[in-house]
Amino acid sequence: MINELIFAYFAVVILVSAVLTITRKNPVHSVLFMLLLFFHIAGIFVLLNAEFLAAVQLIVYAGAILILYLFVVMLLNVDKESTAARANRFWPWMAGFGLLMAGEIALLVSRGTFPADSNPPMRLGTGVGELGALLYQKYLIPFEISSLILLVGLVGAVMLAKKHLKE
Repeated sequence: MINELIFAYFAVVILVSAVLTITRKNPVHSVLFMLLLFFHIAGIFVLLNAEFLAAVQLIVYAGAILILYLFVVMLLNVDKESTAARANRFWPWMAGFGLLMAGEIALLVSRGTFPADSNPPMRLGTGVGELGALLYQKYLIPFEISSLILLVGLVGAVMLAKKHLKE
């Protein structure tokens, strides 16, 4: 009973902070709501007995990626960004997509069945050794591809910041 209440708390805060992250006009406020989101996602991982994933969530997302976002926000002109319109013309599409996703989730929950993988690669509580073996043996190529994509993004961000600083 207590686990369901804690999960409900985490779920509500995650949903509210996700909506507030994308609806705030001030980018600094958006980043702070994203930090709240990341901490509560780590809390759900702890509830699932996946402490390693919770630690990675906090170290990688709340630590590294959020700091990157803060540096980008510092490069922006916050006054100009907070007064600019943010995707106002796409709100009907975003709301429609959100309602479609909510309908699909409601349908799955009402049926009581979920499409499942017949051979899941690992459980959430699997140790670090098994995770490393899967990551560097079975999923090596996707891991390397994602590393290259992140490297290209990093080089692009440095080039954009360098160009912005020259002006």
